[in-house]
Amino acid sequence: MEFTEFYQAERDRCLRAVLALVADRQLAEDLLSEAFTQAWMSWRKVQRHPMPRAWVVRTALNIRVSWWRRRRREVALSDACDVADVTGPAAGTDPGLLAVLRQLPQRQREVIAFRVFLDLDTEATAQALGMARGTVTAHLSRAVSTLRGQLVTEQHQEGEA
Repeated sequence: MEFTEFYQAERDRCLRAVLALVADRQLAEDLLSEAFTQAWMSWRKVQRHPMPRAWVVRTALNIRVSWWRRRRREVALSDACDVADVTGPAAGTDPGLLAVLRQLPQRQREVIAFRVFLDLDTEATAQALGMARGTVTAHLSRAVSTLRGQLVTEQHQEGEA
């Protein structure tokens, strides 16, 4: 597969995964652009990777960590600096769902992003995130339970109104 085909086929899926993790659409797009640039520069290696779209998302998250480390040295962080509001919904993603996802712990959000948004199996998710299969399963179970509880409660409350 050529890089252009890969980019066109996977950009939206990768954007939804990164957006679920960083919450700020502009930042997600910037991170993803940088990750796709790195993928393009290393395309021979990336195209042979067993999960190229996971490589791109993981790279975007690594760029985010590097960005936060640089930024932490530049300004003091406030307590409410974790995530910003989404400036616009991701294509095909419910803003309410993204809001609920942002309430999950970071590792649970990562597992949801890789398993749901990137459609990877447990083994591929474990490899991409550098954790054991059982850990992926545990995080996924906890996240789904939390999401189910919050979403069902919200739908029930809307039905009563």
